[in-house]
Amino acid sequence: MSQIAAAGLIGVSLGAQYALLALGFTLIFGILGVVNFAHGGFYVLGGYIAYGAVMALGVPYPVAVLIAVFATAALGWLFELLLVERVVEDHLATLMLTLGLYLVLSTGVLAAFGPESRQFAFPVTGTLRYGGLYMPLANLVVLAICLLAIGGVYLLMYRTDLGRALRALADDRHVAATQGLRPRLLFPLAFAIAAGLAGLTGALVTPILSLGPQVCDPVLATSFLIVILGGFGSIGGATVAAFLVGMVEAYSSVYLGGSLGALVLFVLVLVVRPAGLFGREARGA
Repeated sequence: MSQIAAAGLIGVSLGAQYALLALGFTLIFGILGVVNFAHGGFYVLGGYIAYGAVMALGVPYPVAVLIAVFATAALGWLFELLLVERVVEDHLATLMLTLGLYLVLSTGVLAAFGPESRQFAFPVTGTLRYGGLYMPLANLVVLAICLLAIGGVYLLMYRTDLGRALRALADDRHVAATQGLRPRLLFPLAFAIAAGLAGLTGALVTPILSLGPQVCDPVLATSFLIVILGGFGSIGGATVAAFLVGMVEAYSSVYLGGSLGALVLFVLVLVVRPAGLFGREARGA
């Protein structure tokens, strides 16, 4: 019984991390109609910025995380404002731009830090023991911060004027523009939020898992899979799918010795619901 509960805790922790990643990815598609292939690059960049701030500047880890969030958010804002905004209606051009930025980020990290993984330890150590349950305290801290960040995204999107404006642009940008909303102001802001979420996840998770240039690809693949499962552009769908994938991965790793369960879930959901769990009619491609 304790093994089942422990696997469930791991699944919730993975799901929260995946949700934070996927929310940024799905925000960009839902609001701008852009598939952001640079998302994994922002994740690993957040990890390296936090690492550099701790190791080179000697700042406390929480401050390093904030630096990583603001730095990746600023880069996302500039990237959308200076490049993506010019071709935002051209889906092929935005694909090429985000893929190009991904290559620049991954190559830049590789050139600056080398191919080896860096030793970047989470500042909280120890294990929480309760009955037969064992959970690293670092994972619990990351879980709590991820849940707070996810809650903050929902509050922003559903309880603020900014969130309502962004959702209006996601529904129909041309009608929203006629109502006085300014896509040229809001699109870069949406991209900054998404990039900041990826940077936050990278700064939190890479000290626990691994910090190296090679982590970009699996992060991008996982985010893409979760967003497809949840339904492109659906915030609720991305969140539900992230926790489903996290739980399936945890239990399949414990009882099946691998993580193929997530792929089985992916296939089953798309067979039953090709548009994803909360999918809506696809935008033009």
